[in-house]
Amino acid sequence: GGSVEPDAYQQIKGEFLNRLRAARPVDGLFLHLHGAMNVHGMDDAEGDWIAAAREVVGPDCLISASFDLHGNISSCIIDQLDMLTTYRTAPHVDTLETQERALRMLIRALDTGTRPEMVFIPVPVALPGEKTSTEWEPGLSLYAGLPEVDVVPGVWDASMFVGYAWADEPRAHATIVITGTDRAVIEQEAVKLAQKFWDQRHEFRFGSRAGSIDECITWALEAPESSVFISDSGDNPTAGGCNDLPLFLGRLVARNVPDAVVASIADAAAVDACYAAGVGAEVALSLGGKLDTVHAQPLLVRGFVQFLDMLPDAKQRQALLKIGGVQVILTERRTPFHYIRDFQRLGIEPLEHKIVVVKIGYLEPDLKAAAPLALMALSPGAVDQDIARLPFQRIQRPIYPLDPEMTWEPTI
Repeated sequence: GGSVEPDAYQQIKGEFLNRLRAARPVDGLFLHLHGAMNVHGMDDAEGDWIAAAREVVGPDCLISASFDLHGNISSCIIDQLDMLTTYRTAPHVDTLETQERALRMLIRALDTGTRPEMVFIPVPVALPGEKTSTEWEPGLSLYAGLPEVDVVPGVWDASMFVGYAWADEPRAHATIVITGTDRAVIEQEAVKLAQKFWDQRHEFRFGSRAGSIDECITWALEAPESSVFISDSGDNPTAGGCNDLPLFLGRLVARNVPDAVVASIADAAAVDACYAAGVGAEVALSLGGKLDTVHAQPLLVRGFVQFLDMLPDAKQRQALLKIGGVQVILTERRTPFHYIRDFQRLGIEPLEHKIVVVKIGYLEPDLKAAAPLALMALSPGAVDQDIARLPFQRIQRPIYPLDPEMTWEPTI
């Protein structure tokens, strides 16, 4: 999602704290967090949340937390927690296992009367998640090696955060965190992991062929594969994009591409118009460019309403609009399309179409398994994969890749 309004944050935090107060006394507290929440006017929302929880439960309560590896970890977070762990897969297929590790540490500490400590090393690297997947190198080997550190005597858990590069905050960087009981050992292991991550910073890459929107369209049309999935990565709603940029759609229409599907554009007004017109009607619409007004303007189109989601279990209204050879899915709200069934719900069999555009980063497992060929469009948007194009104001400098010639050595 995008930034959280302060009033909404305070309301939700207040509800949580009230429930926590009602549960006292508390010996142990487990928190399942992401790590990259942004609240307007606040640099470290998770640090604030954890500090507030600590104030309620008191200094003797043990607090354990699980995080997303795309979280941004601060000294405040470390100061308030007793132990933490993070996902070791991207795409994230180990969420439950990560929560279990955090809970096992908490139970271990409570059962043994042991209070572990943590060492953390901020690593000055800010890379997009699409370059740091654990399905290819170097992320694959870096994360595959963490269980070996877990079993070093004196170590309870080794965590590696690649961070969330699109947050313009001082804590936006990679981080190594080691939890354990032997200070000398966890410091040593943290330094080794930090150095290993730093040494491989130049090796991180996209997992599929990447280029501009037009380059990807050309490659797809020339490809021998019957269907090509293209990630519209700059407008990925699961990374914080607005999901309403019509840039890719505009290029497909302008180039008269004969067979393509676009999933999706969030535009409640356009969905309203499609439902009012009905299936088969021709409509003139101003599509997208209403949430993200920085990177694009609304796109004026004429098309035919092909499908309306009227199924009983519909969680929102969705419409399918056909513009020439291009079909575009319109949604009321920002909506990721991660599964083949998301398309089939709207009467679309994606593998029957030459080009399938998905507002996503790396393909999620279901789509990756199905796609004959995958490409990544380095499209503009709130989560632009080209980090150097982002207008950073508050991120800590120097940092790679913004300062490619910088030198660095890990320190506790």
